[in-house]
Amino acid sequence: MPRAADPAARLVAELTARHLTIAVAESLTGGLLAAELVRIPGASAVLNGAVVAYNTELKHTLLGVDSGVLNVHGPVHPDVAKQMALGARALLTVGGVRADVGVATTGVAGPDSQGGQEPGTVFIGLSVGSESWAVRLDLHGDRAMIRAQTVVGAIEAVKDLMSRESVE
Repeated sequence: MPRAADPAARLVAELTARHLTIAVAESLTGGLLAAELVRIPGASAVLNGAVVAYNTELKHTLLGVDSGVLNVHGPVHPDVAKQMALGARALLTVGGVRADVGVATTGVAGPDSQGGQEPGTVFIGLSVGSESWAVRLDLHGDRAMIRAQTVVGAIEAVKDLMSRESVE
């Protein structure tokens, strides 16, 4: 894929041009999102790091997701995604400075349902400044396809956020 058409390359270029950093928290994608960003030369200038919190308990103990939210709603919920993104920014602080942007993935890749959620139910969490958002994706396909589509969706969600928000 030519670099100009590569969504990850465009995101890294945009973050670089704006002197912004990003932190990633992943569950169902298991490191695929971080790997997609790291694939791009120059990603080290913008990617603080990534956490794979695959086990639900780690979403609380590592990323600070409220245990009450997890107990009531389970790990596949928009509030969990938002708190994961915020937690990644706080956890992956460099030189005493939080990452400017946080992005998180949580959902069900399948083949079985989880916590009452069907395979393909995914939430992308985003955090910038004091604000957090969640984007719901309803995906179709097998486990690998859902995970790959989630990575694309997460990159697009960050790009969309940056185009409409004044991220400084």
